[in-house]
Amino acid sequence: MANDELLKPENHDFSFRQDHFTGIRHNYEVFPSHDYNYSFEQLLDINLQIGVSCEDNDVWNQFQDNKVMDLHESTIHNDQTKEGQGLDGNKDDGSLSFPDNDDSATSEIDKTTVIGATGASHKQESQESDDKLELGMSHSIEFSLKPDMASPSSPQCWSISGAGTEHEMVVGMAFSDANACRKAIKNAAISLRFEMQTIKSDKTRFTAKCMGEGCPWRIHCAKVPNAPTFTVRTIHGSHTCGGISRLGHQQASVQWVADVVAEKLKENPHFKPKQILEEIHRVHGIALSYKQAWRGKERIMATLRGSFEEEYRLLPQYCDEIRRTNPGSTAVVHVNPIDGSFQHLYISFQASISGFVNACRPVIALDKTSLTSKYQGTLLLASGFDGDGAVFPLAFAIVNEENDSNWHRFLSELRKILEANSENMPKLTILSSRERPIADGVEANFPTAFHGFCVHYLAEWLRKEFQSPILVNLLWEAAHSLTVLEFKSIINKIEQISPEASLWIQNISPALWASSYSEGTRFGHLTANVITESLSNWIQDTSGLPIIQMMECIHCHLMNLFKERRETSSHWSDVLVPSAETQMLSAIEQSRGHRVYRSNEAKFEVMTHEGNVVVDIENHSCLCRRWQIYGFPCSHAVGALLSCKEDVYKYTESCYTVENYRRSYAETVEPVSDKVQWKEKDSERDGENIIRTPKVMRGAPRKRRIRAEDRDRVKRPVHCGRCNQLGHFRTTCTAPM
Repeated sequence: MANDELLKPENHDFSFRQDHFTGIRHNYEVFPSHDYNYSFEQLLDINLQIGVSCEDNDVWNQFQDNKVMDLHESTIHNDQTKEGQGLDGNKDDGSLSFPDNDDSATSEIDKTTVIGATGASHKQESQESDDKLELGMSHSIEFSLKPDMASPSSPQCWSISGAGTEHEMVVGMAFSDANACRKAIKNAAISLRFEMQTIKSDKTRFTAKCMGEGCPWRIHCAKVPNAPTFTVRTIHGSHTCGGISRLGHQQASVQWVADVVAEKLKENPHFKPKQILEEIHRVHGIALSYKQAWRGKERIMATLRGSFEEEYRLLPQYCDEIRRTNPGSTAVVHVNPIDGSFQHLYISFQASISGFVNACRPVIALDKTSLTSKYQGTLLLASGFDGDGAVFPLAFAIVNEENDSNWHRFLSELRKILEANSENMPKLTILSSRERPIADGVEANFPTAFHGFCVHYLAEWLRKEFQSPILVNLLWEAAHSLTVLEFKSIINKIEQISPEASLWIQNISPALWASSYSEGTRFGHLTANVITESLSNWIQDTSGLPIIQMMECIHCHLMNLFKERRETSSHWSDVLVPSAETQMLSAIEQSRGHRVYRSNEAKFEVMTHEGNVVVDIENHSCLCRRWQIYGFPCSHAVGALLSCKEDVYKYTESCYTVENYRRSYAETVEPVSDKVQWKEKDSERDGENIIRTPKVMRGAPRKRRIRAEDRDRVKRPVHCGRCNQLGHFRTTCTAPM
């Protein structure tokens, strides 16, 4: 029977089968091209899923005469010679290759030979395979000779489906280069749960075999002449090893992990190594170590972020650019005088300083947060509060470590720029955790300022000490209390619950944290953890980036913040900012029920259903202390002012007015140019005064060293997290899945 008759679609549909360890059907198909004028390179680019009809035997004859067949025949001939195979196209290992390009050789592949390759009839084998496949127990690969097949340039196809993805390796399949070829084969090995060993790998060829004992599977790829393209030349044998049963995989290298999670990390740079492990196990069914996931992420992030070391070197140029584009701003970098390693970067924009001095509340909150970048560091932050109560970023610093000298330098730079922009420095209220480095720095640079506790830190310390949410809530009530009587009443409640907690609280001076005792004007602000409360998204976007990119991310946030608040305030028509205007209207409404008696020009007695209070409009004070604490007339003061026909808005602190709010954001934060446009100094071109990276680097988890005294101790048995058995890890577990 002629070969072209054998291949007619209306008459034949033969199948070759080979034993395989997977439960997935794979098709090996051949079909003649309907367009026989393609070059070899063009045929390699044809979609593998194109089907053609073969109504005329001349089509197949022309396809046989095509130079594609010549090239494949010669290539496979060389490969077979190396492997000790015959050239008749019927190899003992079950693989299929092209015969010599003549009619006599082609006609030898008749129906009897095709079916005899497996030793069973096509119909019987198909039925058995289908039954096994339905039961999830199929161990075969299906080879089909059909005219509507996958590749116009190859008669053999190894098709893989697994773990939710499809990998298809085809004899003649083309890849853009050697790396793409190796990557595709590696993905196929991981998907089908077998490990392979590389035999040859260079610029022109790649050969690998299955590592299973006695398994004959082998693949050979080679470079196309005069082109970077790689093609699969031969696939020998089929898997008899049964695959691997453990969860680890030799081909799952750090680079493979990096390639797998590259897109995820582009979308979400904060994708954690633990999440990477979970994703790989879910999609590919393998378990890796934390170190592999960490290193894979670092490899991708290095390509996305750029060099950490280069950005430390560019810090002087970056500071120059900030000062050039934002005149009046402060941007300085400090290094270790001994080895030139980075210590401190301080940046404060002129727009922030001017807005704070001229229009914001005279309250500064000091906060800090650790950075999760390649090199250890801490972000120090000083913030004010605008008239509407929102956080107003004032100054930033990135330091190699939090210590006395870095806090002192940060506060010293802040004091200098505040003094330079104000004729009369207002009496400031500074809030912080009052840790020793901060307390010493504030005392040295702001001796006249009131330095109070951040109640958030006190509440956390109390929670850790006594593990009682009720005590924490009462502490916050005591901090918010307006009068001494209210404060003492709450402390008595705490003492009834826990005398130890009451003593612990009373050992901390209430003047440092309670509103009723405070010597400074807090305007109702009790906390300094502005990073946690208001700027968490800023820090989340910046943490982990190289230092200049980190500061530029903060810089962009600051530009947008000034722009948005400036545009928002342009639509306000009231005298006071929205939050203050709401409180004023509420106070006016409540004052309607008060009875007011005037004692003299300044003092009034206001009677309410809660009791009588004394108001002094000259000193802006009320017995309830709300006016003094918040800088805003309470309902008692409003009643007194309205009784003598005074304008209540004139007795409100100027920071609450819309006019001052607009002054806070009047100046713009200007952008800086790209780093390629920065001019390097002559000394830096010569290699002098280059800033080096900090000494301490945050790296991958280090291997634990065994101390001498621990060597004779009995080791704790290893416990598997998959099968719950002792003696092995999850990644080496061989229990049935």
